[in-house]
Amino acid sequence: MAQFESRKKDLGAATYIAAEKRGGVWNPVKYLEKHPVSFPFLLDEDRVATRAYGLQHLFGHDALNIAHPATLVIDRGGVIRYIYRGDNQHDRAPLDEVIRAVREITN
Repeated sequence: MAQFESRKKDLGAATYIAAEKRGGVWNPVKYLEKHPVSFPFLLDEDRVATRAYGLQHLFGHDALNIAHPATLVIDRGGVIRYIYRGDNQHDRAPLDEVIRAVREITN
């Protein structure tokens, strides 16, 4: 999230979604108190969105039934224009690619 916050002027609008329970191990409420964000932050507590986009990571050397880190750019019509699914919990979308995808749908 920090990388997107630093370039929020280039992104326009965004929404963060975490596949986490409100009172889960990661504790999003406490995290957001310490690290506020400027975009809406939603919780996919039942992982409906995570599964719908094929992002559930059932088992891996660094994961057990969590979401792959992912970045999606979705246009106003609901069409996915860009998707990046991380291979592991540290793999993130290149920010310049995300900004380029956003610009393509906003210009």
